[in-house]
Amino acid sequence: MRILVQKYGGTSVATPERRAQVAAKVMEAISQGYSPVVVVSAIGRAGDPYATDTLMKLVSSIYSEVPKREMDLLLSCGEVISGSVMVSTLQGLGIEAVLLTGGQAGIITNNTYGDARIVRVVPENIINQLQEGKVVVITGFQGITEDGQITTLGRGGSDTTACSIGVALDAEAIDIYTDVEGIMTADPRIVEDAKILDVITYNDICNLAHQGSKVIHPRAVEIAMQKNIPLRVKCTFSDAPGTLVTNVQPDLAEGSDMIGDRIITGIAHTPNVTQIKIDIAKEEDKPKTVTKIFKGMALADISVDFISVQPETVLYTVRDEIGNKAINILKNMGFEPVAAPSCAKIALVGGGIADVPGVMANMAEALAESGIEILQSADSHTTIWVLVKKEHMAPAVQALHRKFHLGV
Repeated sequence: MRILVQKYGGTSVATPERRAQVAAKVMEAISQGYSPVVVVSAIGRAGDPYATDTLMKLVSSIYSEVPKREMDLLLSCGEVISGSVMVSTLQGLGIEAVLLTGGQAGIITNNTYGDARIVRVVPENIINQLQEGKVVVITGFQGITEDGQITTLGRGGSDTTACSIGVALDAEAIDIYTDVEGIMTADPRIVEDAKILDVITYNDICNLAHQGSKVIHPRAVEIAMQKNIPLRVKCTFSDAPGTLVTNVQPDLAEGSDMIGDRIITGIAHTPNVTQIKIDIAKEEDKPKTVTKIFKGMALADISVDFISVQPETVLYTVRDEIGNKAINILKNMGFEPVAAPSCAKIALVGGGIADVPGVMANMAEALAESGIEILQSADSHTTIWVLVKKEHMAPAVQALHRKFHLGV
């Protein structure tokens, strides 16, 4: 059996016309000899009747502290509705199909409601249905605990469902269908000449996703990478080939420009962050002080990012909406933090960055030429980050895209 996993996001199943396009792609897969497994998200986006955010507001507007177990029960309904509608669409076209919830599909999770992790997948039920010649439609974003409690997998959970199922079934490929034609070098809403990438490595797409690119969830990519199953990011509404995600970086053509070609794969950005700066120059026990700062954040359940610990200063960022909370905690601990709200984190991502001189110099030059101040920077073997003011975010992304010739 040649198994192909197809995942369709909420916009892909939002209307009868779009569901017809999904059905056409399922039929095409069958004509090519595949046994399709179709993973669906809840219909539409925030504001649509059955979207996840809409269901969440339905009860949170009544009581803000709805228990997470009950919230998961409610949110799982969105995918059940979507899956039932999709099965009806396929059946209406003469395609035999069956709907399985995450639990019925064998997705076993831990009991962390709202953000569960998959423990294992037991795919026998899926295999039995496929052997009977049925298209198996699976509700994304959800699973079941060992003792039968329904859980949801957090944001990007349908991507995670698709990749987990693909790995468990040893699928030939996993196709992630969305409303864009593939992974792009930058956000096309910011950069007009952003280019669709034909091929990208698992590592690069994970880094782009972690740094703000929203096309696919990084946890899903990491799961697919376990068996090197090819991922393809495609558009539901076109026949474009999309972006292939694989384990191998394509070879550069002889004589190609390294900086302009493959050193930088793409640019991601994260807006609405607050930089926090704490002067520790006068502290006698600096290691103890640093520990105290980050323990204070952890105890308050505040996630910190872009951490820079220096002999006289501690720098890090938090989301804007919790910036005041973090500042107040630090003041109560006896510190005098300085906050810079409304910043943005820009990330240059590329497996070719490692050990290549001049990348940071070119990055700094591009920003300086555009009059953009770097508030903070850091780097790894595959990513260089800078923090800028939010109003400089779009010009920074555009300047870097030009500097590294990513639109070529």
